[in-house]
Formats: sequence, C-alpha cells, structure tokens
Amino acid sequence: MTLQPLATAVQRAYTADLDASDFYRMLRLRVDVFVVEQECPYPELDGRDLEDSTRHFWVDSADDYVLGYLRLLEDPDGTYRIGRVCTAKSARGLGIARKLMRAAVAEVQNSPAVLSAQTYAKGFYASFGFVEVGDEYLEDGIPHVDMRREPRRASVTASR
Repeated sequence: MTLQPLATAVQRAYTADLDASDFYRMLRLRVDVFVVEQECPYPELDGRDLEDSTRHFWVDSADDYVLGYLRLLEDPDGTYRIGRVCTAKSARGLGIARKLMRAAVAEVQNSPAVLSAQTYAKGFYASFGFVEVGDEYLEDGIPHVDMRREPRRASVTASR
C-alpha cells in the first residue's frame, strides 16, 4: 500500500504542544524505520524528545499516518542537532525528507547545526550546506559520518 501525502505540508511543534496520539505516530514511524526496517535494536527513546527545546517536524498522510519525520534538538552550547530523519518506506521518493530538512534548516539558519548522517545520505545533507567533520564510524552496525553546517550570515549593505 502506498500512502499519499496530505498536501505534503510540514508541521512543527515542541513536545509540550503535541497531542499524545500525534507523538505516538511519530515515535511509531521512527521505530518502524530505525529499529525494524534497519534491524538496529537500540534505545530509540533516549529522553531528548522530552526536553523543553525539542522540536518535531513531520508530514502526515491523508489517512493519518506520519510519512516523514525529523527531530531538532538544541544543545547547551547553542548548536542545533538534527536527527531521526526518516520517511515511511511507502512514501520514499516523494521529496518528503527534503521538505523536512528545508524547514529545519530555515529554523536554524543563523545558528550552527550538526547531524550524524548515514554515509549513503551524506550527499543529501551536503545539499543543505552540511560538510563532513571527522571520519566515518559505525553506529549500531551502520556507517555514519558527522556533519556540520555553519550559520548563514545576513549580508550587510550600506545605504546612503
């Protein structure tokens, strides 16, 4: 079954503003993709979802499934951390992850941002200005590389 997006609108909310059923649907997609599909039994629920500054971005389907998701965390030093980027298997190829990343990058454009990319996706993240910082490593048996995006500085023009 292929799920169709509901106008592919990206939604965003802090955890405290989420309805419990919406939050459950997001967590369900994350477990479906990272734990079940990628066969990585790891502690998906790491406690960071409940931090006051955590933001969730997602796209719903017309039939109430979460088609795509990402989480935006704020580290103590002011760096933002993008993670848990995933798309439902049935919705891949529709550009949902790109829409989610555009929304997250727009939100943090004036701050540094980091992420841990599965190496097959590093070109995708590079298209948003992320560059590799460090060597490839294995996380839960999957090759990853850390990536960083520096803040965008607004150009200043003098008016006369």
